[in-house]
Amino acid sequence: MIPCAYLRVFRPLETYPEPERAAWERYILSGGPPPSPRPVYREESSMKEARVGLLASADGEYADVRLVDGTYFICPWRTRLRVLASILSLRESAPTEVAEAFVPEAEARRAARELARLKRRDPSAAPSMLQSAWHVPIRWFVLVDEPERRLTESPDGEFRLHYWTPVQSARRRAERALQVLRRSELSPLAELIRDMAQWLSAFHPASFVELDYSSVSSLFTWDELDNDHSGREIQEAIEAIVDPASGGVLRAAELYQSVSNRWAEAMNRESLN
Repeated sequence: MIPCAYLRVFRPLETYPEPERAAWERYILSGGPPPSPRPVYREESSMKEARVGLLASADGEYADVRLVDGTYFICPWRTRLRVLASILSLRESAPTEVAEAFVPEAEARRAARELARLKRRDPSAAPSMLQSAWHVPIRWFVLVDEPERRLTESPDGEFRLHYWTPVQSARRRAERALQVLRRSELSPLAELIRDMAQWLSAFHPASFVELDYSSVSSLFTWDELDNDHSGREIQEAIEAIVDPASGGVLRAAELYQSVSNRWAEAMNRESLN
């Protein structure tokens, strides 16, 4: 299985409208998704010869659940919505010849129509999680800071690094970084931050953001994870741009390069695979 990291938005259970809240309450009482030793998938694309179809779980709609200070928080998987958004994202971001090979124009139009239909049915619908294979995208660290960092060990000895922060704090950090970058020599990076800020604006203000290394944690030793303070370094880089006394753009570049180097090996594994 490919190691993946996740950026999830968890909404408090009590803020969901009926009957969705009741459905998630039943889900929690049932213990969440049933264990499945062999996942079952369905094809989410009608691509034919020489085309690569996209697969999604056929087991049903599930969610990640967190219990924090007596409150349940829910992050719905919304698999169908994520698959459609991924189709369009690949079409827009990949080189033309690659996009056409994987997502022909007809498929992209079909995905756009279905995504629009889902949006009409529920204008507030948005993917509640972003997924990244092999590494944590550096831009995600704009949303978090050191006090929200958690490094834990499971009973079976596996390590996991994650951050947990209010969505309002994550949005403020994204918006501030966006303003800082637009006024600096690093303005080309602003577009990536703008997309994240817009994504976060779709969620209830009482929600929380979790940046979870998840299975990507397995690529590192305990010492490497313990020494990983990427969230703090990215925040310090932003401060350095704002305050020349903190080192200015040169110090910001140095901090950014430190985080980038940390993820270089993991990203190389992605290329090799």
